[in-house]
Amino acid sequence: MRPALCLLLLPLLALASCQAEPKAPTAHGQSALDVMERVAVGANNCWMKSGDPAFKAYSMAPELNSFSGKPRILLVRKGSSDIRPLLVVQAEGRPARLDAFGPMMNEPVAGRIASDVTRWSKGSKTCR
Repeated sequence: MRPALCLLLLPLLALASCQAEPKAPTAHGQSALDVMERVAVGANNCWMKSGDPAFKAYSMAPELNSFSGKPRILLVRKGSSDIRPLLVVQAEGRPARLDAFGPMMNEPVAGRIASDVTRWSKGSKTCR
């Protein structure tokens, strides 16, 4: 190699060696379990324990230790032998993706459910 070419490449090699190594990607966002724990606490405090008329006819069944990786809460009709859930709120992944579905999401209370769940998932503890 020519000496002049070597002198031109030397600063480029020095500069390249000073650049920072790329960092490994880190997990961003809360896990599904973290989010659903907050949602479950909010739903229990604001829907069940508060005596809210919109939720008085229901009881809540939290299923947070799910082996499917989708922690969830279920609302069922209180005192009924029919145990099919009327509302399922679940999360999965990291960052957590929330989903709410079931017959209650076709009723007028659906907008409130969606806004409450979203607010609680972001860390708020308020009921409205």
